[in-house]
Amino acid sequence: MLNLVARSSLVMVGTAKKLPKVNIAIVGSSRKPYRPACTAEDMVDGKIEKNIVKDSAMEFVTAVLGTLIADACPRLCGYVYSKIRNSFRFQLNFNDLESHMNLLTELRSQVETELDESVWTTQVRGWLLEVQGIEGEVNSMNGSIAARNQNCCGGILNRCMRGGELAERLKKVQRIHSVGMSMVAANRRERPAEHIPDLMTEDQTTEVEHIPGPSVEDQATAVGHILRPSIEYQTTAVEHIPAPSIEDQTTASLILAKLMNLLNDDEVGRIGVWGMGGVGKTTLVKNLNNKLRNDSSTRPFGIVIWITVSKQLDLARIQTQIAQRVNMGVNMNESTESVASKLHQRLEQQNKFLLILDDVWEEIALDALGVPRPEVHGGCKIILTTRFFDVCRDMKTDAVLKMDVLNDVEAWELFCQNAGTVATLEHIKPLAKEVARECGGLPLAIIVMGTSMREKKMVELWKDALSELQNSVPYNIKGIEDKVYKPLKWSYDSLGNNIKSCFLYCSLYPEDFSIEIRELVQCWLAEGLIDKQKNYDDIHNRGAAVVEYLKDCCLLEDGHLKDTVKMHDVIRDVAIWIATSVEVKYKSLVRSGISLSQISEGELSRSVRRVSFMFNRIKELPDGVPLCSKASTLLLQDNLFLQRVPQGFLIAFQALKVLNMGGTQICRLPDSICLLHQLEALLLRDCSHLQEIPPLDGLQKLLVLDCCATRVKELPKGMERLSNLKELNLSCTQYLETVQAGVMSELSGLEVLDMTDSSYKWSLKRRAEKGKAVFEELGCLEKLISVSIGLNDIPFPVKKHTWIQKLKRSQFLMGPTDCEIDKTTKFNERQVIFISLNYLSKEWDILWWLTNATSLALISCSGLDKMVETLAMKSVHCFGCLKSLTISHAQITFGPEEAWGARNDLLPNMEELKLKYVLGLKSISELVARLGLKLSKLRVLKVFDCYSLDYLFSCIDFSQTPNLENLEEIGLSCLYLDDLFVYGSRQTSVPSPVAPNLRRIYLDGVENLKTLGRPKELWQNLETFLASECKSLKKLPLNSQSANTLKEIKGELWWWNQLEWDDDDTRSSLQPFFNERGAP
Repeated sequence: MLNLVARSSLVMVGTAKKLPKVNIAIVGSSRKPYRPACTAEDMVDGKIEKNIVKDSAMEFVTAVLGTLIADACPRLCGYVYSKIRNSFRFQLNFNDLESHMNLLTELRSQVETELDESVWTTQVRGWLLEVQGIEGEVNSMNGSIAARNQNCCGGILNRCMRGGELAERLKKVQRIHSVGMSMVAANRRERPAEHIPDLMTEDQTTEVEHIPGPSVEDQATAVGHILRPSIEYQTTAVEHIPAPSIEDQTTASLILAKLMNLLNDDEVGRIGVWGMGGVGKTTLVKNLNNKLRNDSSTRPFGIVIWITVSKQLDLARIQTQIAQRVNMGVNMNESTESVASKLHQRLEQQNKFLLILDDVWEEIALDALGVPRPEVHGGCKIILTTRFFDVCRDMKTDAVLKMDVLNDVEAWELFCQNAGTVATLEHIKPLAKEVARECGGLPLAIIVMGTSMREKKMVELWKDALSELQNSVPYNIKGIEDKVYKPLKWSYDSLGNNIKSCFLYCSLYPEDFSIEIRELVQCWLAEGLIDKQKNYDDIHNRGAAVVEYLKDCCLLEDGHLKDTVKMHDVIRDVAIWIATSVEVKYKSLVRSGISLSQISEGELSRSVRRVSFMFNRIKELPDGVPLCSKASTLLLQDNLFLQRVPQGFLIAFQALKVLNMGGTQICRLPDSICLLHQLEALLLRDCSHLQEIPPLDGLQKLLVLDCCATRVKELPKGMERLSNLKELNLSCTQYLETVQAGVMSELSGLEVLDMTDSSYKWSLKRRAEKGKAVFEELGCLEKLISVSIGLNDIPFPVKKHTWIQKLKRSQFLMGPTDCEIDKTTKFNERQVIFISLNYLSKEWDILWWLTNATSLALISCSGLDKMVETLAMKSVHCFGCLKSLTISHAQITFGPEEAWGARNDLLPNMEELKLKYVLGLKSISELVARLGLKLSKLRVLKVFDCYSLDYLFSCIDFSQTPNLENLEEIGLSCLYLDDLFVYGSRQTSVPSPVAPNLRRIYLDGVENLKTLGRPKELWQNLETFLASECKSLKKLPLNSQSANTLKEIKGELWWWNQLEWDDDDTRSSLQPFFNERGAP
């Protein structure tokens, strides 16, 4: 324990009273307190005391002379003034130097005590040498001062000639002390709090008397953690923070510009900057800080406070740093609550201030910290940087900016800056570019990698580095592990155990690979990372939540395809490093996506837990491999040339929980698969040659069986024993002929049955073939929540099958499937598709399906005009669930004499309407009138190949004009369509558009269409306009203001050139948005 007892008695300078006496003793330290060669006491006791009066008189004369000279020569005045100023402050600076040297000596002892010599860094050693050096300089200066005081003019000469030197020494001591304090603080953050010795106990006090007079120039901090007197010093509004410039980085410069704009926005008080570790967040805000300092026109703040928070949140340390920055004294014995109260009062008095919190890992309560809330204190702004989006949420940021990686050009420039000219040598440059590309645009990795390759001119060294990077094993590259992997691992360390395992699982997939979230969740479930007792929806919701959390932590990012994720290349390398050399319980063998042609048996061992050989060129698997008794996952999918799995291969993996062999050319699974009694997920998707699966009765723990797009003709034997099976995927099984009777009803745990686009059609019991499963069996599955099947018949009456109403998701396709089917819709929660059915047959209950379906498709059905009439005349209630209606390949004809129509809107919530190959209709208004449709919620309208259609809607009768205010997208491909909307003669001059919020319009082959609206009508919200083969269309409802919302106009160049504009400004403003159709 270091104990510091300080007593100081300070008096006015320049009087005949006794000069200051400072006694500082360090208790419990073997090192003696710093003793200057000439102390303040020595200057009073002895001969020097006799010169005080004489010195004061000479000072007055000097001051008068200085004034006279100033009138004659400004330059000489400045010189003399500085000397006089330093002479007046000589005694005060001398006393301060003595005090700070004692503190610095004490801090040196503290550093030597707290920091073990074996772990001293270059910075620590350099600091200790600097302390030793300044100690010698101060002693030498004090000796010289003492010697000069021996003559009569010594006191005056000391004050005039040595005053400036004394002030410089004081500044240097303060700077060295500040650096030392930072090292101690950094060391403490890395150690448990209980190991940090207290610097003061309750019974120790610090007495500091206020000294009237000017403070030391540029003094930015108080004495520090060891002694913090309540003395206010002058501070600069913004302190310069050394940082590399981002001026050459377009991406970062844009974010910096956005930050500056947000600082000027009165509605934004809290700003979050987030992104993965090493992406440049700290560099960005340092540049912001320096921009605020250097540019006098961008100084809206009285003070900018920079705080580095770091992983271990230390509220007291942050409070101390803020207090020092605003010159507020803090007693070491004060509680954080007391300090928070004082800080709050002090900051409330500050008109405008900016608090930058760098490297935040968790929420910081502003009230507990003592910082006024920006919504209360209008002059307060807060910027925080973090790796976690959740921190931005918790801190209630008003605006969030994500820091993305560098683009290829920026990455190459940064790499060359660090690698030097060697990277541009002709024989090195191709390899150097590949090495830079492997860093994935992450500045931290680029800097470390570039520096490690500096001055290396041998091609072999670059090839070796590239090979290690591509194989995710760059352990031999200097600095990679310590400077890149370990800092990035901190994000991993913050995760919970199960989420850690979920994250590492993603590294089994190849570099830059888009991983289906659905597949990830299946694997996590089988590995026990998600509670198996949850139902299917809860499991997938939990999986989606884990994925989003990892994305918010910048450990995953969106994949190239919908509902996929991928890992950044460097993050994946870190994950592989952790899984192969750090975490024994997740030890993985990752050889995915590296063009392997065979498996190296020597790499397999008993200790490995997860194995990935996916996405390679493996043709054969060894018949016998070393026993991998702990391996829970084996990924072999997407080995396109693999045709056979030997019996002995799977025997080595008897603890498997996940086996993925999808995307291979295997024709049959080996019988040894039945020995994998722990298997919970068997994934065979896209095994397009797989015809036979051996009996699976030994896999009673199986939860997921995916046979999508295989050639299986019947379900494997023993299926009825898989009572734990939750998900069965038989979609796209075009060769499936038989589902044995009684099998499905035994799968008591089944929750999801997907037979979309399967050739097997379910029949009702009364019409089923002997030995085949019937539709009624599905009613026995009490846990079933999702079904997608095809039926030969329409269940009638539907009320008998009450289990259908309990389903959360369903797709029932009823009728033959020998015609084109468009099932794409986002409203697929309860989708019903009728194919080639005749409404007049009276064998189906359209009302029940309309009442319960969210999406209805009528394909190649006859009698639809009669169906519409029946619905309009007899329906009492509307069909509120239906949100999507598709009519395809149908004839609908309404006679002109027919004036009937529904009294109410039968489809009040319809958001999507699709018509394809519908003949007989002259306009959609005919259908609208018969069904009483208002279309107030319609968002998407698609009309294709309806050759009898002359126009879409009639707006002649205002009372029957559809309400299209929510319509956002129109897609048209109708050869003979003349107009979108038809108006009465009195409406042609009305400029308000029928669909004011239209954002996207796609026109293909609409050759007769000449205009899109009335003259002067403008579509101000249009974002995308695509046209193809629209030779008659010569005018668009756009003007120069449309450039504010427009994103793209696409069409043939000849079409663009023939367009007519109201003025040249419109064409020139829209020209940048035009892209030629078919152009690269």
